[in-house]
Amino acid sequence: MKRDAQSTQEYTGRPEGPEQPAASSTSSAELKPRLWIFGYGSLVWRPGFEFTSRKVGYIRGYSRRFWQGDTFHRGSERAPGRVVTLLEDCGACTWGVAYEVCGEQQVAASLQYLNVREAVLGGYDTKLVSFHPRDKDAGEPIQALVYIATPQNPSYLGPASEEDIAAQIIVSSGCAGHNVEYLLRLADFMRYFCPQVEDKHLFSIEEALFALLPCMCHSEKAPEEVPSVLQKDERENFLQGSSRRDETIGTA
Repeated sequence: MKRDAQSTQEYTGRPEGPEQPAASSTSSAELKPRLWIFGYGSLVWRPGFEFTSRKVGYIRGYSRRFWQGDTFHRGSERAPGRVVTLLEDCGACTWGVAYEVCGEQQVAASLQYLNVREAVLGGYDTKLVSFHPRDKDAGEPIQALVYIATPQNPSYLGPASEEDIAAQIIVSSGCAGHNVEYLLRLADFMRYFCPQVEDKHLFSIEEALFALLPCMCHSEKAPEEVPSVLQKDERENFLQGSSRRDETIGTA
């Protein structure tokens, strides 16, 4: 059973950052390079790079799946964790966050950071996708860059049942923390910021994990504790923050 979203309405519709003044046609800002980057996994709560603005929204034609292995951030060589990648899926939508980076310094720094964080091992595709902001007044879709792990990635694990994925997540941890935390933070992002969306794959794994927890209580493989998830102040911090690097909400 999914956990109740106790404060869903409290966070829906709040501004995602300070409004930007309209730029004149001769503004030097228009001459600066600009890039949007779409995050659908840990980037939704911890981008790790400086950005100018961010928007919650979705891309079409892809499904999010816990098919990518992780032996560093959320797992180890002995017990690989599971993190998300995207699968081409006609008719599907994946919700996440798009970050706007502006100026040569911001663009270069963000790409350098993401090439290390997301693609250092190879087996990643980078694509331009049409991002549709949740804000109905946002106008036309935005072209955004996205990183997608492929079967050629050396840590790629591929499909498994929700129960098997949950069992793997519950015993895995890495330098960034427990794999359970990754799952719960992503589920909470969807629950609080996209309450109208039913991500069946994600929530089914979360449900399977909670079903396993009582069975794991007396197991030597049980995590010491279930990691904390997005708290109220963190959600408000997400909505109010705009032009900075997030350091307060987890990591990859």
